[in-house]
Amino acid sequence: MIKTDKRADIMDVALNLIAERGFHDSPMSLIAREAGVAAGTIYRYFESKDALILALTRNLEDRINETVQDEYPAGESIREKFLYMNRAILKYFMSYPRHFLYMEQFSISPYGISNRKEKLLGKSDRNKIMIDIFERGVEQGILKALPISAIFALAFGPLQTLMRDHILGFLRLDEATIEQVTQACWDAIKK
Repeated sequence: MIKTDKRADIMDVALNLIAERGFHDSPMSLIAREAGVAAGTIYRYFESKDALILALTRNLEDRINETVQDEYPAGESIREKFLYMNRAILKYFMSYPRHFLYMEQFSISPYGISNRKEKLLGKSDRNKIMIDIFERGVEQGILKALPISAIFALAFGPLQTLMRDHILGFLRLDEATIEQVTQACWDAIKK
């Protein structure tokens, strides 16, 4: 008999539905049905849809952070750390396009707005590597003296559009393009 992890199954189904349909068009009843569990069973694992969404987002953020930290060049320059991080994030989302689509939905939702605010105000340990790079870069005069949110926008905003275009087939992100794009993002924030 094959034993499955119902919690993981529910999260996987939620990820796919939300990436495809959005938060509002992915009710708990549909998630339960697609996961093959009774509607009441889903609440044994997640007390609410909000709890499911936050657990799923934390799970994805942890996976992305693990990828970034995997070969993170801790002893290298601010520039090399930044370029590595952008390449790693792009390659991660190229490997997991549904994760990107979900995170894109999340980032523009009320959940994402609150999450982003906590990170930018330093109230969250998530994305600490990125904030550290930006703060040290500004302190050392390597990066433009802009608010952290502006640096984030210049550093990662273009990646979001490029990844969306890659997934939709409007653009092919190959190694050469990834290098040019990450360098362009660096050029946008360097002093």
